Amino acid sequence: MDDKETLRVGVAVRRLRRSLGLTLAVVAERSGLSVPFLSQVENERARPSARSLQRVADALNTTVGELYDAADCTRTVDVVRAEPEGDGHGVRPLLRGHHQLHAMEFTGEQDTGREFQHRNDELMYVADGAAEVEAEGRAYRLERGDTLCLSGGVRHRWRAALPGTRILVVAVADHIEAIEETRH
Repeated sequence: MDDKETLRVGVAVRRLRRSLGLTLAVVAERSGLSVPFLSQVENERARPSARSLQRVADALNTTVGELYDAADCTRTVDVVRAEPEGDGHGVRPLLRGHHQLHAMEFTGEQDTGREFQHRNDELMYVADGAAEVEAEGRAYRLERGDTLCLSGGVRHRWRAALPGTRILVVAVADHIEAIEETRH
């Protein structure tokens, strides 16, 4: 394992800790490591020894191997090349791995005929062609270059309105808990 892979494990530690609803203080208490050190690990400013990483894994009820597996998807740069032939269905994922967002490209005459309702926000961008969207009982026609943003919980359905339509859909991943801002 090289230094870059060791450092990337910090992002995996932070994601798992947050998904478990644990504070740094709780993980510090469980692992016997200090809060400042754990913060440095999570922010990739410190490299934990094998023993320290084992203690962190134990505190998070996981294994070092699982932390390294989760670190694999914390790449800062990952290029996903376009498939020349596509998948035959006109649907292509734009990301690999486990991320804070979900992104798909839809090409051609897409029309599932069903309604969707997602927990988190979603953005639809028409790269080519046109789309018809129905959201909360209202109809919208989107042309090339138009963007539609749907808040989490909005019921919607859509279809490509022209042959050769290409739509990019980006959504906050389901495993991310949406946080409402409160104004004071």
